[in-house]
Amino acid sequence: MDRFIGLDVHASSCTFGVMGPSGKHLRSQVVETNGQVLVSFLKTVPGTLHLCLEECTQASWLAEILSPHVDKLVVMGLWQSSKGPKNDERDAFDLADKLRKNDLERVVYKQVGPYTALRQLVKVHAQIVRDVVRVQNRIRALLRSRGIRVEDKTVYSPRRRMEFVEQLPTKIVPAAKQLYAQYDALVPVKADAEKELVAELHRHAISRTLETCPGFGPIRVAQLVATVVSPQRFRRRQQFWSYCGLGIVMRSSSDWEQMGDGSWQRATKQTTRGLNRSYNRMLKAVFKGAATTVINQHGAEEPLRQGYLRQLLAGTKPNLAKLTLARKLAATTLAMWKKQEAYDPRRILDE
Repeated sequence: MDRFIGLDVHASSCTFGVMGPSGKHLRSQVVETNGQVLVSFLKTVPGTLHLCLEECTQASWLAEILSPHVDKLVVMGLWQSSKGPKNDERDAFDLADKLRKNDLERVVYKQVGPYTALRQLVKVHAQIVRDVVRVQNRIRALLRSRGIRVEDKTVYSPRRRMEFVEQLPTKIVPAAKQLYAQYDALVPVKADAEKELVAELHRHAISRTLETCPGFGPIRVAQLVATVVSPQRFRRRQQFWSYCGLGIVMRSSSDWEQMGDGSWQRATKQTTRGLNRSYNRMLKAVFKGAATTVINQHGAEEPLRQGYLRQLLAGTKPNLAKLTLARKLAATTLAMWKKQEAYDPRRILDE
């Protein structure tokens, strides 16, 4: 007998809601947020277990420890909480009911496989990079607030920074020195994080293959591998484009108009188009950044850059040509990963 279980997760407590195939509420239980306690509860529920929980801070950990004890585990991402009365028990049964009806807004992939360490290092590296950029922006903002022009990155150089600090009023100098001290402390941390990330990445053979793709260095490859984990879950490149935020969405209304003879003909008005809004932010940054690198740093002999230039000559707007290049890079890396083949520019020319 199927049992559909919703799990509402909080830092100190979790609420289970068990539902039968007909939608009947069979049981609810509040337990401690503890791995052994959660597994013990699941063992008391008979039948074929289908478990659903929302995306949250503990979702990866729970998916890892609970998936061996259920027949199906789904982590669902919600755009917004349900309207009307709300409490932990209602939320748990609501998740169970959505799983029973197969009415899941968005399923979050949680199987990290051999890339657990790499994924954590990618997250930490991204956080450290954001911290460094924040400190840099604070330094620039402090200098600009006193009318000092900041043109390039020499403002962060240990040799040149005093030229800027000396232009500050005496009462502002201590604040500037504190920001520079914070920056000096973060820079070696960032270097160590990058070194450890690259070392972990190169333990996986696929990394060397993907690094042959134009625009991809070790950092972007690490972000790609740690996020996608398994390229086989994308059957077609269009699915991968949507996951990366590069999928084209067409919107139209009042599509048909009646002719003089009474027949109906599709209207010739232009439809609105845009990119899908449900996507992985990191992957979109990876492929847009790789496209920028190909445009700015690769020579005219690179087939991907040649395609970009042809689009510009044909009248395509630069932002749309760059988007096309990013989609091409996404499709290329997906195919390289699936086939375990290095980048071959001749294949780009043949397409």
